[in-house]
Amino acid sequence: MTLRHRPIPRLGAQSGGHGGSLSLAGSKIAWFNTVERRSEDGAMKVISPAGLDGAGRARLSGARPDLCGLSLDRPRVMGIVNVTPDSFSDGGDYARAEVALGRAREMVAEGVDIIDIGGESTRPGAEEVPVAEEIARSVPVIAAIRAAGIATPISIDTRKAAVAEAALDAGANIVNDVAAFSFDPELAALCASRDVPVVLMHAQGLPADMQNNPAYGDVVAEVLGFLEGRIAYAVGQGVARERIITDPGIGFGKTQEHNLALLANLSSFHDLGLPVLLGASRKRFIGAIGNAPDAKDRLGGSLAVALHGAAQGVQIVRVHDTSATIQALRLFAALNGAGEGDG
Repeated sequence: MTLRHRPIPRLGAQSGGHGGSLSLAGSKIAWFNTVERRSEDGAMKVISPAGLDGAGRARLSGARPDLCGLSLDRPRVMGIVNVTPDSFSDGGDYARAEVALGRAREMVAEGVDIIDIGGESTRPGAEEVPVAEEIARSVPVIAAIRAAGIATPISIDTRKAAVAEAALDAGANIVNDVAAFSFDPELAALCASRDVPVVLMHAQGLPADMQNNPAYGDVVAEVLGFLEGRIAYAVGQGVARERIITDPGIGFGKTQEHNLALLANLSSFHDLGLPVLLGASRKRFIGAIGNAPDAKDRLGGSLAVALHGAAQGVQIVRVHDTSATIQALRLFAALNGAGEGDG
């Protein structure tokens, strides 16, 4: 990309103004009528939507493809079920399959859109889990959810092809890879052959060392560039572009300052022309800013970030506190003139 665009999000009644206005990435809630355009030399210019070419308009405004039958014209809630002993905020809570199934049932009753199952912690300092152990943790839970008649889409949070394959065989629908196909060279080919949606996330370093003094020249530009490269790689490996979801990787190899810069510029990621997933629930920077050392005390801050993401047009929010987030998003939509809708 020779130019980068950041649509300036607006809420409420849509107003044309000079040069017109456009929906933000197909959102029913957020729209824009001004765009920051930055060239490779760093020069910045504010333009109207009329100054975008057809491809630019499509990237910033076009509706995103449905995800497992879910329209993406409003934020969808991905509920986290970590079947691990050591995840940063809920480690051990759902380590037993029957408890994890109970939590999945609860989430479905609350109205969650996607259930995200993870068998390997990727918290700062976490070590790699052997493939067999990760499968033993996650796959029985997926199988149990499907055996219980729950049809809600399931994503498997893994970096490994063998784990993803076993999870897909058990009934998972989506592969959520925090390494964006850079950890296991076989994972992209598997996702291509299965034609499943994939989440490609940015991370600097591995979980074991990613918080050891992360550094960037321009964190927003570098994360965008990384994701652009991984999208090209995935497409080159046979993954359909319309199956890709992007994730800026809040907290993965980033300081508080980096996280805040990415959050302030979330709408820039619509310039990739793909759905955006935001995963910031209960993360350390929320505790630091909100004076909440215990991760489970970070509901208020997590909701603030989720609503900020909705205002920036993100299509998916990945959260622990599903009921509160769903309630908050419903009120946010109603206050900004958009109902829940169907599908």
